[in-house]
Amino acid sequence: MYTMQGIVRKGINNATVQMDRLGGIANNIANYTTNGYKSITFEQVMREDGYLMNTTRSNFATGSTRATNNPYDVALTDIGFIPVVSPEGEIAYTRDGSFKQGKDGYLITSDGWLVGDGIQIPSNCYNFTIKENGEVVTKDSIDGAEKKIGTIPLVRFDNPEGLKSADMNRLVPTEASGQAKLVKNPNCFRQNNVEISNVNMYESLNDILRVNASLLASTKMMKVADDMYNKAINIRES
Repeated sequence: MYTMQGIVRKGINNATVQMDRLGGIANNIANYTTNGYKSITFEQVMREDGYLMNTTRSNFATGSTRATNNPYDVALTDIGFIPVVSPEGEIAYTRDGSFKQGKDGYLITSDGWLVGDGIQIPSNCYNFTIKENGEVVTKDSIDGAEKKIGTIPLVRFDNPEGLKSADMNRLVPTEASGQAKLVKNPNCFRQNNVEISNVNMYESLNDILRVNASLLASTKMMKVADDMYNKAINIRES
């Protein structure tokens, strides 16, 4: 049987859990238009002492693709990540394929990270094509032969939920995720497209309403318990 203090503590615990969940939902909504963003889901777990706690998980389901007609853009239609390298040599992984041509013709991310091991697109080529297996080929003329200039690699992790989020929608491996494993003969690259986030806006809005209702119930319960506690003190003092 709970005391009034216990009821207040449980109410505070529930409100804290719901506020954390609200923050995650708000983050999903804020990244609704972020290319390749993977939504966060929450599972509430009841501890042995009766208190709630949040377990956060990332939903790595593949998002829909959006045509951009930009030849530097590429979407992934299967699980996996593209390795990118910072100017300082740091390696991270992303599904945001909104790339561009940088200095000396290299294919880079929107903020200047090198894609893969470095794919240099000649400035004088007629056009270039990113094939479904990640190979990048160029032509010197409309009827010219294709010339392979590099391959965009695709990697996977044994436990992608163990990846740690970094800035600009990038991910870095941890002991929990394991090391990156190169995928041989992928068939999931789509040029002139980007993968949009997999956030379900309708579910997110519904989750906000449910969390808000739970927060109101928790604060109301704490207010009732606090009023009863104050009345009990006044009775003892009178």
